[in-house]
Amino acid sequence: MSESGAERPPRPRDAQATKALLLSAATAEFAEHGLAGARIDRIAARAGANKRLLYVYFGDKNTLFDAVVAEQTRAVVEAAPMPDGDLCAFAAARYDYVLANPEARRIAAWRSFEQPEPAETEIAGFRARIDAVAAAQQAGRVRADLPAVDLFALVLRLTESWLSAPPALKAAAGRDAMAPTRLGEHRAAMLEAVRSLVAPPGRSAG
Repeated sequence: MSESGAERPPRPRDAQATKALLLSAATAEFAEHGLAGARIDRIAARAGANKRLLYVYFGDKNTLFDAVVAEQTRAVVEAAPMPDGDLCAFAAARYDYVLANPEARRIAAWRSFEQPEPAETEIAGFRARIDAVAAAQQAGRVRADLPAVDLFALVLRLTESWLSAPPALKAAAGRDAMAPTRLGEHRAAMLEAVRSLVAPPGRSAG
């Protein structure tokens, strides 16, 4: 009630804030359960929103999953840019981002398993990165004896070589696989491998 005794009109719903909450909740749910195992009720409960709004804003569970994938793709691209086709800078940034955001790796894994058909925006994103590598090859900044797509694919997988390693391999390290010291050691080794891989023939990897 206002001081005059009249009821105040309800505050307009912040649609963008609600959509952001739903998207964040959906990201956590899909990362944990995948597309098939995710539940709309749990997503709405995580977001503290009416599940009807989920259908209003996103349509259905598949469309919501696509929105989560698109957001994760955008976030990774922004976190790990490729200025001048610099594969070493890309590898360091992507490793750091995926380590700090494990949901990104889990969403990507579920995406490959449950919806292997890529979206055009995803294809375009990879094409841009491949083109950047090709330009760096033409400029002599990275080796040119391997196709740009293969060189990028190799570096991409190196950034996840420890984070996606089999549990038995991590156990074989003889200590906590995710301890900061172990992760730092692997980061250094991974970057040295990338530098050696991408260096043009005759040029020092350092």
